[in-house]
Amino acid sequence: MAAPASAQEWRRPHYDDPPPPRRRHHHHDNGAAIAGGLAAGVIGGLIGGAIVNNSGPRYIDPPPPPPPRCWFEDRRVPNAYDGGWHMESMRVCQ
Repeated sequence: MAAPASAQEWRRPHYDDPPPPRRRHHHHDNGAAIAGGLAAGVIGGLIGGAIVNNSGPRYIDPPPPPPPRCWFEDRRVPNAYDGGWHMESMRVCQ
């Protein structure tokens, strides 16, 4: 029968054990290829945009006319109920 372990041995961390093997990451230096592709795409987009936008003179529609000036005036209008007249506030525009 095995002898029971003492409290100090039970709580002792296992510093003597070797560390687990590390996984090695293999970098293939793809950063330069990605940066080069990105730069080529940006430059190509700028050149293509300049070619497409250089299609000759552009004609712009004239601005719309200003809105009419309007105000409210009190005017006499015939009353439909008794044949008389009454005042109404009416919108007048020029």
